[in-house]
Order: sequence, then C-alpha cells, then structure tokens
Amino acid sequence: MSLMKAKTAELNDVQYEGNALRRMLSYMKPHKKAMFLCFGLVIVITLLELWRPEIIGNAIDHYINKGEPGERVDERFAGILQAAGLYLAALLLLFVCNRVVYITLQKTGQSIIYTMRNEVFEHVQKLSMRFFDTTPVGKIVTRVTNDVEAINDLYSNILVNLFRNTIKIIGLAVVMLAMNPTVALYGFIMIPIVITLTYVFRKIARRAYSVVKTKITALNTYLSEHLSGMKLIQIFNQEDRKFESFQEKNGELYKAGFKELMINAVFRPCIYLTSIIALAIILGEGSRGVLTGALSIGMLYKFVQYINSFFEPVQNLAEQLTTLQSAVASAEKIFTLLDTKPIVNDPEEPEVLPAVRGEITFENVWFAYNDVDWVLRDVSFTIKPGQKVAFVGATGAGKSSILNLIGRYYDIQKGSIKIDGVDIRLLSREQIRRAIGQVQQDVFIFTGDIASNIRLRNEEITDEQVKAAAVHVNANRFIDKLHGGYREHVSERGSTFSAGQRQLLSFARTLAYDPVILILDEATANIDTETEQWIQDALQKLMEGRTTIMVAHRLSTIQHADKIMVMHKGKIRESGTHQELLEKDGIYKKLYELQLAGMEEKH
Repeated sequence: MSLMKAKTAELNDVQYEGNALRRMLSYMKPHKKAMFLCFGLVIVITLLELWRPEIIGNAIDHYINKGEPGERVDERFAGILQAAGLYLAALLLLFVCNRVVYITLQKTGQSIIYTMRNEVFEHVQKLSMRFFDTTPVGKIVTRVTNDVEAINDLYSNILVNLFRNTIKIIGLAVVMLAMNPTVALYGFIMIPIVITLTYVFRKIARRAYSVVKTKITALNTYLSEHLSGMKLIQIFNQEDRKFESFQEKNGELYKAGFKELMINAVFRPCIYLTSIIALAIILGEGSRGVLTGALSIGMLYKFVQYINSFFEPVQNLAEQLTTLQSAVASAEKIFTLLDTKPIVNDPEEPEVLPAVRGEITFENVWFAYNDVDWVLRDVSFTIKPGQKVAFVGATGAGKSSILNLIGRYYDIQKGSIKIDGVDIRLLSREQIRRAIGQVQQDVFIFTGDIASNIRLRNEEITDEQVKAAAVHVNANRFIDKLHGGYREHVSERGSTFSAGQRQLLSFARTLAYDPVILILDEATANIDTETEQWIQDALQKLMEGRTTIMVAHRLSTIQHADKIMVMHKGKIRESGTHQELLEKDGIYKKLYELQLAGMEEKH
C-alpha cells in the first residue's frame, strides 16, 4: 500500500462502513448486570406511573363521587386516606427506583466513556507520524473530547429512556383501550400528525446536528493552530485579521447552533399543541360519556391523566432518536479513527537484539513521503559503533529524512536499513527507539516540573539519576538557580526558559535514558551566547561512547566528526573527513567557503 493511499485511508473523514450502534453497545458488555437492573427498574417505574391515575380515579369513583350504600362519611374519608397512602407509597417507590436508575446509569456511562477515551488516546499514540503530519491537532482533540462526550448521553440517558418511553407509550395505549376503546380512539386521532411531525423533525434535526459538529471541529482546529502560533501572529501584527477569521468561524457555529435551537423551539410547541387538542377531544367526548352515564368521573380523570402522559414520551422519543443519531454520528467518527491502521507496524514475532552495539547500515535505500516523489535515492552507507557521522547539504536534500528512517517513524519503499546487521523492519519499534536518543532543534517541554521533563514520567529513573544527568550536561548550572530547583513549575512548551536552557534540558533527558545511538538534528541551531559554552561541553559529554549522527547547517559544529556525508537531491555526493572534503574541492568546500565568507561579512 503506497503512502498516498495510506494517507487517504488515515486522514479523510470516510464513511464508516460498520454498524456503529452495535459497536457502541459492545462497550456495555462489562456492565450488562447494571443495565439489566436499570431496564427492570424502568418497567417497575412505568407500572407505577400507570398505577398512580388508577389510585386517584378509583378513589373519586368509590369514595368521593358516590360511595357504597349505607357507607358512613368517616368510612369514606378513611378510604380516601388509604388511597392517599397508596399514592404516597407509589411516589416514594418511584423516587427510589428513579434514583437508583439515575445513579447506576451515570456511573456506567462515565465508566464506559473513561474506557473509550483511554482507548482513543492509546490508539492515537500508536499511529504513524504521517498521520500527525497531515491531520490538524484540533480535529484529533475534538475526537477525544467532544465526540467521546457526545456518546456519553447514549449510555447514561438515551438507551434506557428510549426503552422507558416505548414501554410507557405501549402501556398507556393498552390501558386506555382496555378502559374504553371508543374514548381511547378519539384520543389517538392526533397520532398521525405527531408521527408526521416527528419524521420531519428527525430529518431536519439530524442535518442541523451534523452541521453543528462540523463547525465545532473547524473552530477547535482553528483555535489549536492559532493559539500555538500566537507569537507569530503578534510579531506580524495580525491580531485584527485573525480575530475577523475567528469571528467568521464563531459566527458560523452560532448560526448552526441557533438553527438547531429553532428546530427544537418549533417542534416542542407543535407536539404540545397536538397534546392539548387531544386533551380537548378527550374532555369533550368524555364529558358526553359522563352525562350519558357511559363513563364515570373517575374514569374521565384517568383518561385525562393518561392522555397528558401519552404525548410526553412521544415528544421525548422523537428528541432521543435524534440525539441517538447525533451520538451515532460521533461514534462513527471515533470508530473511523480507531480503525485507522498505522502505516508502520511491528512484525508478529520481532527479533530481539541481546545488546545494541550501534552499527547502522543503509543499503540502496529509496524513500518518498508521497508515492514516487523520491526524497532519498539509492542511499547506501555504514556507520560503525561509536562513530560520529555528520550529514550536511542544502534544505530538502534528505538529511532529516535519514534521521526519521533510523527511528522507523516511516518505512522505506526500497532497500533496507539495518541496526547491528538486522533489518529494522524485523525489530520492534520499542526496541529501536529505546536504543536511540534524539535531540531536535525545536525542543518540546511539557507542562509539569523540571524533573518530570527529564524523566518523562518514567518512574524507573530516580531523582538521583535525573540530577546526575543534569549535572553531566551542565543543565544544573541554571536549574540550581531556580527557586524550586528540580520541582520548579514548567509552563507549556517551557516558554519561561531560553532556547539554550531548553536545549540543555533535552540533553539531560536524552542522557537519563542512556541511549546507544545519539541523533542530533540541528541541536546547536538556536544557541544563545550565555549557554553556548555549556552546550558545546554538554554535547561532547553526550557523544562519548555513543554512535552519533548529526545534521547541521553550521559546518563549524561538525568539523570534529569522524565522517561527513554531503547530501544533494536525495543522494550522497561526497563523504570523508572535514579535511578530506576540503581537498576534494567539491560541494562541501563550496558550502564551507560560502559560510566562511558570510561570517567574515558579519565581522
């Protein structure tokens, strides 16, 4: 499968082909006892709600309207008190059942969402770098937060209430027809109108919900990108233009949300109006039945209560079906993400190197990010254990691609890459990356403290090892001056530290993990004067006894390398020591003279 095809499969919002609802229900299997309890209690709740009007209606007929012949007033009042007691007992039992159902559902829903959110984030971490190269961060954040939360309502509310409202509608219809079929059928006259309204509402509301979700994703993507690039926005004085763009996207979300609200605002009153009309029909027809003696007042009361209760679950059912569709739409997006397969995969039974020595071999390597747009062309070289090798060349020559391929963040199309004579495709990615320490030009510092940024939450690395690593690479020179020392709070991306201080932290982090292979990707590009000597000293210490691969634009920083390879248009054009390359009078010498001339002009 080509990388372009993989990209299409990974990144596009393709239509989910499976049954999202069935897959959502599979998450309930560990909680099936709790769900069966809720469904059982829902049946009890429905029966109690049907029983309440029965208690009052019978009390009206038996004790208020006429009573038994010769029955005293105090006996009738005692009957009313007994009915009140039964009604109160029904209310208390309803309260208990509803409370148990609510707590159980919320606990179950939160547990499922907790599991699902962990599953999504764990899966995202396993995806290939190509996915992150071309997928906006805001879209991934939306999947892990908004879309997962949208599903929460399914487990904690929708499913049980769908069952509850369906049972209630059927129960009310059966009871009313059993009581008096003629009056019941008059009450059901408005049902065709309700069904039509529900069908139209579901169709329109589904489109509206879909638009809202799309607009939320777009806004989150915009926010994520522009908050990360806020410094650049301020440097170029683009605040007003970016605010206008945000206002436009926010306005689109507002309009979509308002349309959704208006749909609900029209549907609810329409259903309420139909229930009022049905109630009026029941009262009219029922009153005639009372006057002709065909219907008792208690029976009329029951019909009024039942018809009032009948349209409420119908309205709720329509709204819940729409919410269910919204939850399914979110689930489809989440499951599409979960079904995205990494381009780079471990072998089923990976080989295990007893101890990585650090020999790296490229044999006729061809690599392209997209199909056959080759970044590397037939590249071959060998780096011996402990050797220090540098790659130089113009931008786009393929230097950084070589570094990414060694860590197997991407897979090559042709040739092979070996570590200690074993093709890296036969090794697990964990073993490869555990052996490699990479220091990049753009150092990423996480929110937390100094110590957590050095050990990266790996509790196997002790405080003593953290401090020893910091001391070894000179990072302690600024850490010891901080008020909190190694517990000093670090803001997002380490914005309160200089570029040099962040680089020293990355050196300490790399050393704490004690890699066999060291990769330096423009590690000395952003050096401030204050920390330049510390960093150069730290680099020498860091490279001791390790296979080191360097990429640098400043040729003065790699002159000490055992071998320098000159890249040009994806191929190795020259290789040798600094002095050997100067004597060849080729590409390297021209690059060196250009940089030398540039430095002389500055001075």
